[in-house]
Amino acid sequence: MPISIFLRLGKLIAGFVFMISPLALALPPGLLDNNHPAVQAVIAVQKSVTDTWMQQPEVLGTAVSANESGTAVLAVYVDRDAAKAGDVIRDLPKNVGEIDVQVHLTDKFRSMRGNPHGGSSHTALQTPPIQLGTSGGWSKDLANGYCCGGTLGSLVQIGSTQYILSNYHVFESDIVPGGNNTVATTGDPIIQPGLIDVNCNVNGAQTVATLVKKSSLPNSNVDCSIGKVVAGKVASNGSILEIGTISKSTLGASIGQAVKKSGRTTGLSRNSIVGLNATIRVAYDNECAGGAAFTKTFTGQIVVGNSGSKFLNSGDSGSLMVEDVATNPRAIGLLYAGSSTDAIANPINQVLSFLGATMVGQ
Repeated sequence: MPISIFLRLGKLIAGFVFMISPLALALPPGLLDNNHPAVQAVIAVQKSVTDTWMQQPEVLGTAVSANESGTAVLAVYVDRDAAKAGDVIRDLPKNVGEIDVQVHLTDKFRSMRGNPHGGSSHTALQTPPIQLGTSGGWSKDLANGYCCGGTLGSLVQIGSTQYILSNYHVFESDIVPGGNNTVATTGDPIIQPGLIDVNCNVNGAQTVATLVKKSSLPNSNVDCSIGKVVAGKVASNGSILEIGTISKSTLGASIGQAVKKSGRTTGLSRNSIVGLNATIRVAYDNECAGGAAFTKTFTGQIVVGNSGSKFLNSGDSGSLMVEDVATNPRAIGLLYAGSSTDAIANPINQVLSFLGATMVGQ
């Protein structure tokens, strides 16, 4: 199970952004969320073309975005390393009806784990009860000569029981015996820090929760997993490193919304939302650094700016994305994948609905 690297969709990369067509849908006033009339108009076009365009492997996804003048456009993400990328770009229309098509060249979107670098406050062994936004993961997350980890993102509650929320591919994606002759099982220890930060020796970490397998992938539209908190091991108010306590309420995504996250590798980082309703193809491994692989196409996702992987990088998978306010920010999404240009998040309400959970907060 790799840690998690993050590709970034929707921004200028290597000098290539193709703003095609003078036609555009002007934005009436209001918050640019999924209910905005201009966003809805682009979504209607997106639904009509995405399946066909993504039959080409070079097309990695689409999303509703906005250009520099604030006009709603349809963003198309194309694999910049594909041999036929140039042909695909030439074949894409410059507009569909009155909606401009904007092409973004990017890397493939992957959910990878295993970068050995991270901020010390986010990778160090904490004295319980721990704060979240810290290095952690499945206690047996090693195979093929490598060990992996991710981020213990936040605290959620189901009934009266508290759980640590992270990604499926951080807690439970080892579903093949493969290189370690084991698979993730309910009851397995969830540790802090992750193996990647204790030289692959579980004795250097502490058990803070126990895995509750939810098997969100490959069949659901979210990448999430939970661990039942071990009594006394996790701050019961859900405090997150460098963010503090969050709100128990959530917030829907909107284009231009300022966001932040606290994660294992890049610590506290900030950026803004650049895409809504994204359909994105993401590659996965079934165990750390290898194993059988699969590709999952998600719909309705959130895209965040990630230039140079400064917002989200390998090891940050499982981080909670919240609004960038000083006190009790509301959760917006669960980060899980990306590229060197954009990060991808599940809308938090989709995650909570899948789990039957609520956020722990003020």
